[in-house]
Amino acid sequence: MDYKYLLDLALILLSTKLLGLVTRKFKMPQVVGALLAGIILGPACLGIIDNTNFIKALSEIGVIVLMFSAGMESDIHQLKKAGKASFIIAALGVAVPLVVGFAVAGVFNNPSVIQTDLDTNRFLQNVFIGVILTATSVSITVETLKEMGKLNSQVGITILGAAVIDDILGIIALTVITSLADPSVAVGIVLLKIVGFFAFAIGVGFVTYLAFKKWSDRHIDDHRRFVVMAFVICLLMSFCAEEWFGVADITGAFIAGLILSNTSHAKYMASRFETLSYTLLSPIFFASVGLSVVLTDMSMMIVIFALVLLGVAIITKIVGCGLGAKIAGFNNKESMQIGCGMVSRGEVALIVANKGAAVGLMSPILFGPVVIVVVVTTILSPILLKLSFGKKKKKGGGAGIEDPVLSPPKPAGEAQSQ
Repeated sequence: MDYKYLLDLALILLSTKLLGLVTRKFKMPQVVGALLAGIILGPACLGIIDNTNFIKALSEIGVIVLMFSAGMESDIHQLKKAGKASFIIAALGVAVPLVVGFAVAGVFNNPSVIQTDLDTNRFLQNVFIGVILTATSVSITVETLKEMGKLNSQVGITILGAAVIDDILGIIALTVITSLADPSVAVGIVLLKIVGFFAFAIGVGFVTYLAFKKWSDRHIDDHRRFVVMAFVICLLMSFCAEEWFGVADITGAFIAGLILSNTSHAKYMASRFETLSYTLLSPIFFASVGLSVVLTDMSMMIVIFALVLLGVAIITKIVGCGLGAKIAGFNNKESMQIGCGMVSRGEVALIVANKGAAVGLMSPILFGPVVIVVVVTTILSPILLKLSFGKKKKKGGGAGIEDPVLSPPKPAGEAQSQ
C-alpha cells in the first residue's frame, strides 16, 4: 500500500495554514492562502502533489460539510424573507453572464480567430461558454462571510439564497443546452426531477425535523449522538440530491443544515462540525481547487480570449447580481457586496465544463481560459467581498466563527455535555 497520501495531507494542512497567515498579514481573507497553497503544490507550479481520487473525495466531503454548517448557522425565517430578492438576483446573475458570454464566444470561437476540433454546432458551443459563466461557487463566499462575521447578515442570507437558486437555474440551462447536443438527455424529465427534489426536501425535511427534535429532546445527556445522526442526515440528503434528482450535492447538504438549524442542539452540533472542517476537510477542499489547475500551452489568441473571458466573468456577475439587488430594494453598497459575493466560479464551472466536453460542446483548446477564470475569480471573490464591506471593528459576541478553515473554532460552551 502506498502511504504517500499521508505526506500529501500533512503538506496541504501545513501550507494552507502558513499561507493563510501570510494572506492575513496583507489584510486578505485567509481562504485565499489555502487556494494559493494548492496552486503552488500542484501541477501548475511545483508538482509535488497530484489531485488524486482520494483528495478529490475528501474535498467533496469538505464542501458538503462546509455547506451543511452554513445551513445550520442560517436563520431559516430570514432566508424565507429573502426568497423573492434572492430569486431576482439569481435570475439576473444567470441571464447577464449567459448573454455576454455567448457574445464573447461568438467573436473568438470561429475558424478565423481560434480553430477548434469540434463538429458540434458552433452556436451551441458559444451558448455553452455562456452557461459556464452562469455558475456560482458559494462555498468560497460562505467561508469569507464567516470570517467577517457576516453570514447571518441580510446581505449574507440573500447571497446564500441567490446561490442556491443560481445552482438550480444553472442546472436547467446546462440541461437544455446539453440535451440539444445529446438526444439521450430529456429536458422534461430533468426539470421534473428538479421540481421533485424540492417536493422531496420539503416533505422529508419536515418529517426529519420532527423526528430528530423528538428524539434529541429525549436524550439531553449525551450530545455526541446528535452530531453523528446529523452527519448521517447531511450525507443522505446530499446523496439523494445528486443521485436521484440530479441536483448538486451541496444543495442537499445546505437544505439538511436548514432542517436542523431550528433544533435545540443546533449550535452544539455546528461547533463540532466546525472542528471537523477546520482540522481536515476545508483545507483539503480549498487546496484541491488549486491542485486542479493544469495550464496547457496556449497561443496568444487563447491568452487574449482568457483575459477577455475573465473580465466578462467578473463584471457580468457584479452587474447582473448587483442590478438584481438594486431592483430588490438594496442600496448601492449592499448591491455591490451581493455582486462581489457571487463572482466566484470555483469547482462548479469546472464540473459544467467537463459535462460539456463529454457531449462535444467544449473543446480541450478552450479549457485553459476556463481554468484561468475559475482560479482568478475564486481568489478574487473573497478579496472583492472584503473590500466591498470596508473596514469595520470586530465586536464581541458577533455572528460567529472568524475562520473555520485556518483558525480554531470557538468553544461550544462549558455547560454542554461531551
